[in-house]
Amino acid sequence: MDFKTLENKVKEITLKTQPDYSIKSKRELEILAKTVKLTEEVGELCNDVLGILKMQRKSKLDKFDKENIYQEFADVVISVMSLAGSAGVDLERAITDKLTKIEDRAKKEKRI
Repeated sequence: MDFKTLENKVKEITLKTQPDYSIKSKRELEILAKTVKLTEEVGELCNDVLGILKMQRKSKLDKFDKENIYQEFADVVISVMSLAGSAGVDLERAITDKLTKIEDRAKKEKRI
């Protein structure tokens, strides 16, 4: 299949299967924007992880500062907290519930 045919096929399938992406409220726009921001911050953290592992190209490694990873972790946590607030998620409850599930599963698997 040539690229143009593939492109047309993807367009056709997209038209049939694409959900309604329209923003219906200011809150939805805020949640979407904060989700994109979180993704950006995770990308920056990943970039620093690659730097620590020396898996970046030389030009990036020459400018790399390993102390920056602290800032990137903080940015990710702050972005998650901001998104959770906009989405009405109680992070303390979410984390407590998830840790309980992980602990229960580990007990069942006899890892604890």
